[in-house]
Amino acid sequence: MNRRLRLFALFFLPFTALQAQPGLYFPPKTGIAWETLAPDSLGFCPQRIDSLYAYLDDRGTKGFLLLQDGRIVLEKYFDTFTRDSIWYWASAGKTLTAFLVGQAQEKGLLDIGEPTSTYLGQGWTTCPPDKETLITVRHQLSMTSGLQDNVPNDNCKADSCLRYLADAGTRWAYHNAPYLLLQDVIEAASGQSYNQFTTAQVKSRTGMIGFWFDGVYYSRPRDMARFGLLMQAGGVWDGDTLLADQKYLFDATHPSQQINNSYGYLWWLNGQPSFMLPDVQFVFPGKIVPNAPDDMIAALGKNDQKIHIVPSRGWVIVRMGEAGYTGPGGGNVPVIFDNVMWDYLNRLDCNIVNAHQPEPSPSRIQAWPNPTRDAWVIESEYPIETAGLFAFDGRLCRSITAAGTYQLQIDAAGLPPGVYALIVQTKTGVEKMRLLKW
Repeated sequence: MNRRLRLFALFFLPFTALQAQPGLYFPPKTGIAWETLAPDSLGFCPQRIDSLYAYLDDRGTKGFLLLQDGRIVLEKYFDTFTRDSIWYWASAGKTLTAFLVGQAQEKGLLDIGEPTSTYLGQGWTTCPPDKETLITVRHQLSMTSGLQDNVPNDNCKADSCLRYLADAGTRWAYHNAPYLLLQDVIEAASGQSYNQFTTAQVKSRTGMIGFWFDGVYYSRPRDMARFGLLMQAGGVWDGDTLLADQKYLFDATHPSQQINNSYGYLWWLNGQPSFMLPDVQFVFPGKIVPNAPDDMIAALGKNDQKIHIVPSRGWVIVRMGEAGYTGPGGGNVPVIFDNVMWDYLNRLDCNIVNAHQPEPSPSRIQAWPNPTRDAWVIESEYPIETAGLFAFDGRLCRSITAAGTYQLQIDAAGLPPGVYALIVQTKTGVEKMRLLKW
């Protein structure tokens, strides 16, 4: 009997990782009421909140929310942007599509293991028929269609733009067109427009507003937070189960293939041993957002549209706005902003000892593009004295005496692909960061 219980636990417990915990709060579906928690109840220091807001403002943020178990702890809007302003999710909206695909499958409208041609008809690509048939809906969800991604228009869904490069499932590449065709799959399977299906299955049941336009979702920041809360609750909204298939949710939020460990079904996964980025056929060691908790899952979109969900902390974090930094990820999935933001988030607690973890300051260096083929541009708000680029075996690859400049360039030509350590001496101390060459 004990052995049976252990087997039961091993099989079922992983699929409940995103299910709601006791005490999770859901705001009403209508109106603006939303319970809040005082930041000091979580031990947050006012001056550290101010530092976070200053950073967000400096980096083009329009709206920011932090929820604790569904309740708003931090909510801030910048410049003319307000609680009711509408902004786009960019590729962060891919995660909403992943949820809708799961619902369509649960309703028996489609099967993600079936060839995409089952729903779009044969000849939706220019691939040979036997190669086209290999592409399933699951491959679209996991970015492993094998279609040529290096095309003039990444969003082109015409068959002439969808060319064979590799067998489905053998290559990971961030490619928008196969993703966008998931919306066509749902429309074909459901007989509804994509907006109609979204309204019936998610918006009307959670109080979200918003709309799809040209494949991109637009809404208020709080609507983005509602979706994050729905995911935190394991597909359940205040007792209403929108998606009961916990295995699908588990698969969506865990590695979907063995090529890019940090990608599920259109969700980015932290805490994995390696990751890949758009436009780069290179596997980088380490987790995609080093400063964030390992259990974080993220919706990431162009110009730093974000939903971060951290089950271990009960947090949902939303950020809308302009691009905080350029690259890496070709602009489609930038992650520099995420990592620096988590520096500030990790220091909100007043109990953190400053002696070993100093407050973030404008002296933090940035680098772009990262990864690069040719060169990195290094920028600091304090004068740079020297900079050294080291291979991970300790070899010094580049050395620059900057003589007080605020920006410098480090040549990457001739360096083999891989991970490098940058050490910069500024007027205020030593800064370190990881640089990637591909």
